[in-house]
Amino acid sequence: MTDRRAEIAVNLAKVEERIAAACVAAGRKREEVTLIVVTKTYPAGDVRILSELGVRHVAENRDQDAAPKAAACSDLPLVWHFVGQLQTNKVRSVVGYADVVQSVDRSRLVTALSKEAVRAGREVGCLIQVALGAAEPADPADSAPGGAPGGERGGVPPGGIEELADLVADAPGLRLDGLMTVAPLAGEYAGRQRAAFERLMDLSTGLRRAHPAANMVSAGMSADLEQAVAAGATHVRVGTAVLGVRPRLG
Repeated sequence: MTDRRAEIAVNLAKVEERIAAACVAAGRKREEVTLIVVTKTYPAGDVRILSELGVRHVAENRDQDAAPKAAACSDLPLVWHFVGQLQTNKVRSVVGYADVVQSVDRSRLVTALSKEAVRAGREVGCLIQVALGAAEPADPADSAPGGAPGGERGGVPPGGIEELADLVADAPGLRLDGLMTVAPLAGEYAGRQRAAFERLMDLSTGLRRAHPAANMVSAGMSADLEQAVAAGATHVRVGTAVLGVRPRLG
């Protein structure tokens, strides 16, 4: 076993223990929570190690990094999630490899995703990204979707979910899977991750009244996955706790 594989295996086991313990504390079954490993800034070799260790869901937030990495790992049984702020000129490329886009935040993006999914003959899962606050996360490797200059990031306010969800549900080539958020560092929910995630769960309940199959709730990262599991998240996105700290690319 290489040093890097051993390092990742140890970290992955620790994260699995944390998720399992959080599930026990919340009275949930471990299989109710899916781990997505955020592989941005890490090489394709790490993705291959993760796959060997049983990871099935990986996430990326920059197409220029993700596209070649996904191509290099196309033989692996992975589900690729795109979690970054997505510009429409990158949609064709992203649709080529992403199984799920977690950062759907505007109608123009829905239109572009639908057009390219139909062109590619694919069905792409979509999560509506909900903005519960603002500011950059403290942990760049777990940073949320976005990473735009000046701390800008996408996301719709809670009041915009219904309209955007209906657009996704009606768009050819797209599948409405649920909601995603990141615990904000400013605003009403600053420092209150559990409350932010519970708010997302309430919004998910409302969404599922109109779209019962849209039951995915993506929340929680390395620092706050326990709070997300406690609130009811179905998916947690973990980067540095599994892969360590690595400088940003670019």
